Amino acid sequence: MQMTSNVRRSALAGLIGFHILIIIASNYLVQLPLSLFGWHTTWGAFSFPFIFLATDLTVRLMGKQPARQVIARVMIPALVVSYVFSVLFQEGAFRGIAALAELNTFVLRISFASFLAYVLGQLVDIHVFDRLRQMRQWWVAPAASTVLGNLLDTFAFFSIAFWHSDNPFMAEHWVEIASVDYAVKLGISLLLFLPLYGALLSLIERALLRR
Repeated sequence: MQMTSNVRRSALAGLIGFHILIIIASNYLVQLPLSLFGWHTTWGAFSFPFIFLATDLTVRLMGKQPARQVIARVMIPALVVSYVFSVLFQEGAFRGIAALAELNTFVLRISFASFLAYVLGQLVDIHVFDRLRQMRQWWVAPAASTVLGNLLDTFAFFSIAFWHSDNPFMAEHWVEIASVDYAVKLGISLLLFLPLYGALLSLIERALLRR
């Protein structure tokens, strides 16, 4: 699918903004525990799969290099903005602007973990998707890249953010939370986002053909 340079620039700008928005939301939501059928997880499990959906569509429509450009341009702004936002709204409560005057090592660790996990997970997702995207079955590439990308992203994030954390609950339960978080992400991605990926791909391709 060929895009004009203007359409490509607009699409990349929109994707960069979307990635930053989801990272900020997920870094905030991961601080809010959730009990799901008796298992510990966080609300962040429901927001982060959107990034993999956006990345897979990028690779499918524009190729591997544009997807990597999105990651490169997202990393630093997302790290800074997610730290600021998470400090202001730590554990779901507004702390006031004065909270920014002190270095919050707990939130900084979460932001840094998110930074590393995002880069690793997205690079794996792009690599796997690019290798499989020529297959006749359109669903194989997004399914395989989602399984592997989310696995690396989830366990990298929780191990870096919460292993021996200052938060006793997260330090004790991070393995359980990461496992349930991954299962939730996988269920949402394969049952909801995979069909959504197919529908969006069809809509975008028809829109591009009209343009």
